[in-house]
Amino acid sequence: MTDARSASPILEVKDLNVYYGQSHALQGVDLTLHHGVLSVVGRNGMGKTTLCQAIMGMVPISGGSISFAGQSLAGKTSAERARAGIGYVPQGRRLWPSLTVDEHLKLVSRSGEAWSIERIYSTFPRLAERRNNGGGQLSGGEQQMLAISRALLLNPKLLVMDEPTEGLAPVIVDLVADMLIRLGQEGDIDVLVIEQNIGVATSVSEQVAIMVNGRINRVMEAGVLAADRDLQQALLGVGRHAHDETPDPRSDEKPASGQSDTKGPQKVFVSNPRVPTRWSAAVPVRVIEGAARTMTDVASAASKTKLQPLSARIQGKGTRVLIVGTLDTKGAELRFIRDLVKAQGLNVQLVDLSTSGKPSGADVPPHSIAAFHPRGTSGVFTGDRGTAVSGMTQAFERWMAAQNNVAGIISAGGSGGTALATPAMRVLPVGVPKVMISTVASGNVEQYVGPSDILMLHSVADVQGINSITRQVLTNGAQAIAGMVKARMSAANDVVDKPAIGLTMFGVTTPCVQQITAALDEDYDCLVFHATGTGGRSMEKLLDSGMLAGVLDLTTTEVCDMMFGGVFAANEDRFGASIRAGLPYIGACGALDMVNFGARDTVPAKYADRLFYEHNPQVTLMRTTPEENTAMGRWIGERLNEMTGPVRFFLPEGGVSALDAQGQPFDDPSARKALFAALEETVRQTSNRQLIRVPHNINDAEFTEKVITTFRGLFGSRTMKAS
Repeated sequence: MTDARSASPILEVKDLNVYYGQSHALQGVDLTLHHGVLSVVGRNGMGKTTLCQAIMGMVPISGGSISFAGQSLAGKTSAERARAGIGYVPQGRRLWPSLTVDEHLKLVSRSGEAWSIERIYSTFPRLAERRNNGGGQLSGGEQQMLAISRALLLNPKLLVMDEPTEGLAPVIVDLVADMLIRLGQEGDIDVLVIEQNIGVATSVSEQVAIMVNGRINRVMEAGVLAADRDLQQALLGVGRHAHDETPDPRSDEKPASGQSDTKGPQKVFVSNPRVPTRWSAAVPVRVIEGAARTMTDVASAASKTKLQPLSARIQGKGTRVLIVGTLDTKGAELRFIRDLVKAQGLNVQLVDLSTSGKPSGADVPPHSIAAFHPRGTSGVFTGDRGTAVSGMTQAFERWMAAQNNVAGIISAGGSGGTALATPAMRVLPVGVPKVMISTVASGNVEQYVGPSDILMLHSVADVQGINSITRQVLTNGAQAIAGMVKARMSAANDVVDKPAIGLTMFGVTTPCVQQITAALDEDYDCLVFHATGTGGRSMEKLLDSGMLAGVLDLTTTEVCDMMFGGVFAANEDRFGASIRAGLPYIGACGALDMVNFGARDTVPAKYADRLFYEHNPQVTLMRTTPEENTAMGRWIGERLNEMTGPVRFFLPEGGVSALDAQGQPFDDPSARKALFAALEETVRQTSNRQLIRVPHNINDAEFTEKVITTFRGLFGSRTMKAS
């Protein structure tokens, strides 16, 4: 027998119409939930609750159909729909005031089912504590937990929830949202959730249906709606009102003199030229999109037609030095730094990242930062330290991305404070001074520094009070940030009059890159990045920041380590910056013949019988096999297919590294053949996207000449000469 769950949508609503007297509440609603979680959002009075009640058979329908797991619900009562497997959490909870929590649950509990009373108490420990309290003695959040639990104990196939977070405290909102996410991941119960909280709606489901004037106006990706505040305003009338707790990052501060606060063309949507009523006809999507205005800042448009040297970009000077950290625990230390920096005549702002809720005398208090969390302040002030710090870290990173006049930043703290501050530091462009005074600075700091230029200063003693040690270290840090900022502000504009390009290099591809940089140095600012995992990420960070005109990504060896456990691994976003930039991309198979490990005794035991080459006592190289090359070729090929700009990817038939040359230890024609074949099978070659075979080793002059000729063909006209 075919499983109806896999064969049919769990819920399918077609052309549904509901009237209240002469009022047309639902006007031809079409909605399909295949499986998982689907959010429905919309302003008050748009028909969301009526949709829930129609699904449950609580209001009569005048037209259309509702199907559950492929079966029509026509003629079925509310009780029959519940017995068929539809659970309902109504708006307003509807509990019995005189029944205890335990009695509510026992009324609907059935033995032998996945959801039991014990599982409910495990999921909602607060209900276990209040099990003997009556429904009328519970707080609003506790009542909502009980209403949800009552529905879950029916072990439904579909759970319909009407405004489950309405009127709840932030910590309870997060608890409900986390539970919905878990339900979607577990897959046993599908959920239709009606929600006014955009943050919750977009976090619990991948798709969001938007309801306007009794109809489903559109169904869109949750991530798109969550990220676009203007679209929220256009479609839902939220996100730009005085009561909205999340500030518009573009309006947080006025741009510095001579700078534009717009970033390229922007669409302005107007969903309802006239104030809608319940009886208004819905505005079709094509009309909204067709009537949208496109605004392009003149300066921004002009900058796209002219390459700006990287040195000019990093010479941009802000006006504020940020002193950041948790003032509730590091207040004395941070104010000590502030006073020293301020004494140097610099404009200082104290930014408080505390999550304790204690009063703050900072220039930028915690709630101003927390408002930048995707869920607003409720995503930070959760009452749980772990989730609160995680939320503040995300909020601070987003806040920093919205700032445009930062001259430098300094923080001080332990491991938690370092993890809290450094992600936001990495958002700032290369060249903006960044100092992190930390107790962990004497160890491995890769996770904190990443591809950025953060200066880590070991605190020696714990950052806890002003004493003979911390006074010296904090003073050094304060004077360092002040000196860097002042030097940068007073530096002459000795910019290099050449656009920057990024090149990736490893020891075994050094001759290739040296020949290319020598040939291009007159016209381009050549930035070479060591392909050690961090090097590739650093190059792509600059490309994402618009600081590179293009890349010569000739050494893609970081993919080997990522896929097979080496120490110089890329992350899954390798090539992502080139995909996003849409600029010409030139790459090659440089050093895809090797996986990098530490000393010989650190190589995983599963590789014991492989071919190794000891580069030095601390670095051991392992030759990749044909099977591994096939996997790499397919992975890289799929990434090349996503690029929209011109792509030229070189296949050096004479070897992909110095060790892969004829007669060298890693010379393996079968491995190269497998790599090239996988690339050619995977890459969708067009006139814009080409694989280029070259019958030479990657370090041969003939190979580099071909790369240089190709580069000049794509980039040569872009060279910017001095005016």
